[in-house]
Amino acid sequence: MLETSAEKPVPVRVVSEAISDYINRLGQIWVEGEIAQLNDRAGSGMVYMRLRDPSVDMYLEVTCPRSVFKAVAPLTDNARVVINSKVNFYTPTGRLSLNAKEIRQVGVGELLARLEALKKMLAAEGLFASERKKPLPFLPKKIGLICGRASAAEKDVKENAKRRWPAVIFETREVAVQGADAVIQVSAALRELDADPDVDVIIITRGGGSFEDLLPFSDEGLVRLAAACKKPIVSAIGHEQDTPLLDLVADLRASTPTDAAKRVVPDIKEEFEKGLKKLDKEESKYNKFLDDTINRVENITKDLNWVSDNIIYTKNFDEIPCGNVKEYVEDLQRECIRLKVLSENKLSDTTNISDTTNISDTTNISDTTDLSDTTNISDKRKKRGRPKTKSTARETDSCSISL
Repeated sequence: MLETSAEKPVPVRVVSEAISDYINRLGQIWVEGEIAQLNDRAGSGMVYMRLRDPSVDMYLEVTCPRSVFKAVAPLTDNARVVINSKVNFYTPTGRLSLNAKEIRQVGVGELLARLEALKKMLAAEGLFASERKKPLPFLPKKIGLICGRASAAEKDVKENAKRRWPAVIFETREVAVQGADAVIQVSAALRELDADPDVDVIIITRGGGSFEDLLPFSDEGLVRLAAACKKPIVSAIGHEQDTPLLDLVADLRASTPTDAAKRVVPDIKEEFEKGLKKLDKEESKYNKFLDDTINRVENITKDLNWVSDNIIYTKNFDEIPCGNVKEYVEDLQRECIRLKVLSENKLSDTTNISDTTNISDTTNISDTTDLSDTTNISDKRKKRGRPKTKSTARETDSCSISL
């Protein structure tokens, strides 16, 4: 360990040599990354590469002998490789690089196996659970859109969304959607849109592509970032058969960019028709209530009219459809007493009752009634729609009204 101070500094060469000594003790190591840049100089015995981390913006320079490179050629940009190398620190310039001893290209089968293992691990942590998925807003005031530069996916999302709701607003971030820069740029855009208070929902989309092209959307760092976002996320990556891990952690998975627009933005025409149907339903309920109320009022009116016309012929007060009609009680009691007296005397003469009784102060019974004819009252009841009784005497005896 170097002991230094402001009074006793060490020269650059000492620091550089100390770093070199430390790095040399590392020995040979295996490193995995993506080839971000490949420089195959004709006539040179060396091939120069830049090896980049697939998840963050970090890279290392790699110097590879041509014989080692030919053993695994052809290699292209964005190829995923594993390199057995010796770390070298060049003391004159302070430049660190990897001297490749062996290169192995990571095949699709191996990548699939790794993704499956990552998928199981994230599922066990609960990142794909339905309980943690957030609902989408009915009508977002602003939609965050992460897509490729001038891509067909961006056009599909915006055109279909505006066709459904012309006033929709987008906050767009155009990024690399494949290659070494994809994870870094998509992650940065996602953080920015999630922090925007005006954005209600975020769509991450791109068109179809090869397995390797879509691989950035299965990156563990990006998947965990999406799971931690506060805003709901819609994933629309590739086609229906493509299933990157981002689809599983997103709050909604859309099969295509067009489907994402339809799932996020409501159709103004459909919503207008739904509103009309709801209004029609409410109007029908109101009209039915109004009709029922009118019918009840009409029935009550009929009952009151019947009581007004037939009150003195009612045998039992409980039969009055309207219930207690207190204003007629006293007249009914007097009339029952009068009829009972007349029945007991068995009057056979014609009696004019118009001069003796004035019922309810509004009804003047001026007709001549033959009380000896026991069918007279029954005939009147029949005319007024009331049932017959067997005898007048029995009727008058049973007439009892209580207040």
